[in-house]
Amino acid sequence: MRYRHHRVDARVILAFAAIYILWGGTFLAIRVAVLELPPLFASGVRFLIAGATLYIFMRARGQPSPTLQEWRSITVTSLCLFVATYAALFWAEQYVPSGVASVIEATLPITAMVFEVLLFRQQRFRLRTGAALLLGFLGVAWLLIRNQHTFPAFPCLVILASGSAWSLGAVLTRSMKRPRSLPLTAGAQMMFGGIVLLALSKATGELHTLPAITPRAAAALLYLIVAGSLLGFTAYVWLLGRMPVTQVASHAYVNPLIALALGYFVARESLTPSMLLASALVLASVVLILSSPRDPAPSTGIEPKQLEASL
Repeated sequence: MRYRHHRVDARVILAFAAIYILWGGTFLAIRVAVLELPPLFASGVRFLIAGATLYIFMRARGQPSPTLQEWRSITVTSLCLFVATYAALFWAEQYVPSGVASVIEATLPITAMVFEVLLFRQQRFRLRTGAALLLGFLGVAWLLIRNQHTFPAFPCLVILASGSAWSLGAVLTRSMKRPRSLPLTAGAQMMFGGIVLLALSKATGELHTLPAITPRAAAALLYLIVAGSLLGFTAYVWLLGRMPVTQVASHAYVNPLIALALGYFVARESLTPSMLLASALVLASVVLILSSPRDPAPSTGIEPKQLEASL
């Protein structure tokens, strides 16, 4: 009997390592950056540089410029995906450990499903969906109640709200006209989001009291721009063209595990049994959501959580 040997593609392993590890490390990098730099400034610099780099690269490769209608869609979705989401996340990580932030941010597929089922009627309600939603929000509630003396609850709720903004933008993108090129669209969204975030930074007076950028803060920003937004996203798009979406989407429940481990071992963040239980509930909910059968939907936008929160 002959056995067929499947050759392991090292590129696939490296690409999965990028979306698992590099994206998982972005939460700690954000925490490091915002402890030294104003949050709107830090997030604006990240997305302006990463977005402009990606957009210019795709235009140089021959991708056409977005039409006026496409720019309108990019503007609306960027305000949700990057401005509202990351202004809140960067601000909240001044007060919340990076591992905890990653667990709350893991509810993105859960809130996206809420919008799809209840608001936009893009998916039918199933018992499995209901169980997943209940598990996820029980996990977040347990995290906040059992750890109310360890870190403040309000910034955690802000992160949860930021995830809702991301989910709304992701669902809206599905029904709005956008360029055919996913990297070009993401570059334009990040670039526009970065411009708005820096404008908000100036309007709120952050730029008037901007401290000197230390090597530590600069390294965190560089990691977010290069590893988180450029390398991670390139690996993600490459995988989408070669692997089933459900396998690529597995980063949604691996990233919090990486973030929790990095926060504990690198940043010496606390990790209590109640945090682990809450994380398990949230991740079980995400697994149920991502493995549930989905109704057909027009492929006109970026699927929820396919442009992960760590762009």
